[in-house]
Amino acid sequence: MALDQSFVGRTYPPTAPYEVGREKIREFAEAIGDANPAYIDTEAAKALGHSDVIAPPTFVFAITFKAAGAVIEDPQLGLDYSRVVHGDQKFAYTRPVRAGDRLSVTSTIEAIKSLAGNDILDIRGEVHDASGEHVVTAWTKLVSRAPEGA
Repeated sequence: MALDQSFVGRTYPPTAPYEVGREKIREFAEAIGDANPAYIDTEAAKALGHSDVIAPPTFVFAITFKAAGAVIEDPQLGLDYSRVVHGDQKFAYTRPVRAGDRLSVTSTIEAIKSLAGNDILDIRGEVHDASGEHVVTAWTKLVSRAPEGA
């Protein structure tokens, strides 16, 4: 059954703040194999004009995808997560994520489309720091595959 188009534009409450830690940034940088010194060395980051180490651009996915859980788990939407695959991801930064940031995400359903029996759900996550400053916008595309034989 196709997802309800009336959900387009629905915004979910902001998440509780997530505090970005230096160790989490270092672990993430190591996991993706990025040896950029600005991700692990405070002095290297400061030499580039940052107040502390910064996170690789895709670091924020973990925060925004968790926030998208409010959309995914909305019983009124009726998304069958067992059929979902991650279709696409993109980010638009105002500034880098820094160690010490306390980030909250507000998720909005930006689009719902049906294509060949598949539902395509676009979720926009607006990420702000504790002072309300915009840090990054993340767009997540989820594809709910059509049931077998549909």
